[in-house]
Amino acid sequence: MPTKRRSAPALAHLREKVALITGANRGIGLAIAQALASEGCNLIITARDEPTLKKTGRELARFNVRVLPLICDVRDPVAVKVLLAAVERQFHGLDILINNAGIAHPSQNVEQLPFESWLEVIDTNLNGLFLVTQAALPLMKRGSAIVNNLSIAAKRVFPGSSAYNASKHGALGFTNTLREELRSKGIRVIALVAGATDTEIWNTLWPQAPRGKMMSSETVAVAVVNALKLPLESTMEELVILPTAGTL
Repeated sequence: MPTKRRSAPALAHLREKVALITGANRGIGLAIAQALASEGCNLIITARDEPTLKKTGRELARFNVRVLPLICDVRDPVAVKVLLAAVERQFHGLDILINNAGIAHPSQNVEQLPFESWLEVIDTNLNGLFLVTQAALPLMKRGSAIVNNLSIAAKRVFPGSSAYNASKHGALGFTNTLREELRSKGIRVIALVAGATDTEIWNTLWPQAPRGKMMSSETVAVAVVNALKLPLESTMEELVILPTAGTL
């Protein structure tokens, strides 16, 4: 008797899901917000710059979804608690968390890097990631997903970027641990490991970087949405996306 073929499982639908995106007013965060809004997701977007955040909120409203722009410094435990309290009050739960907020520092070797610069990068890229995730978890249920934007710096090292490299390597360790802790709860955890992407962060990291060889933020956003739409029986644990141009 011929083996009965299993039908392909349905892709997950994102319409009317609730997504929180940190650092959503520019770059990859903004592109992911736009891509999720186009899929019908309701959004909570955060950033530290109020004028650009409000402008982003108005732009996203054209997708006919609910958009809640909230100022939040992810380094501040009190601000993060206020943020998630607002999410619970307005939406009663959270389906998707995009931990995107991050900063870099100018290229400086370890012996020249000011301790204040080290602290600022670690506090934003690693401590902020922890604080937002910890506060969001009580609002997430089976079928939810967390995407941590780590950068290729989570797997490679770049001279002159010690604090940035350390923060991203630490964030990868955190992400891998979180994934194992949440398996039994049915919450997917995705490490987004993107190569060179044409965003404002290069103004700090490498102002003369060859932008023409980089990916666009929109390209990265498409990959993230596709990973989120995988059938719930599967997950993209590590989403690595690199420019076809190779090393810059």
